[in-house]
Amino acid sequence: MLVLPAFCIAQGGLGIGLKAGYNFANVTNASSINNSSRAGYFFGLFLAPSSKGIITSRHELIYSRQGYNFDNGTTSGNVNLDYIIIPQMLGINITKFVQLQLGMQLAYLLNAKADSTSKNAGTSGSYSSVMSYYNPFDYGFGAGVELHPVLGLLIGARYNISLNNMYKGFQTGQMPSFSTINAKNNVVQIFAGWIFGKKSHSKKKNPSPSREN
Repeated sequence: MLVLPAFCIAQGGLGIGLKAGYNFANVTNASSINNSSRAGYFFGLFLAPSSKGIITSRHELIYSRQGYNFDNGTTSGNVNLDYIIIPQMLGINITKFVQLQLGMQLAYLLNAKADSTSKNAGTSGSYSSVMSYYNPFDYGFGAGVELHPVLGLLIGARYNISLNNMYKGFQTGQMPSFSTINAKNNVVQIFAGWIFGKKSHSKKKNPSPSREN
């Protein structure tokens, strides 16, 4: 990931970029715990193959802080989830300034933490290892739009939704108070970034040949 982009940039065939932004994260299928969105952040790098056509691709490696707030009547609090995400996106260039993106992503859960106002949350034996409740791998799809206003600058938004259940297949009575069986990640991202090695759209004019008298 570090050596290949440098080589490709030297050859003029590939750009490497950095991006960062805010997550507005939540979960689906979790009405029983009165879930609500929670702000987070993400950052990472990506590879952007140069393309003069309509179709292009994007390969990313992202660290993402996600989660949700909850209130089930007896306890309330929040859940923080730290993922490494690998999106593989198809880009559709509407113009040289606007790109639509659609694709799939894989994710690996690095860490999970639940904070609650319940006197038992985080202290009883059943909450001593929150990670044991979660599926370590996640997958889903994403769609978004990116604006390229000038040089290598990019500004965009993306919607990511998971297809895999966050929690393992416990029985209803075994689920912790901050979870529900069929919950899935649901994230809106707002971001900015920069593409290094992006070629200018302007064309250089060749000097006119001199005429001999």
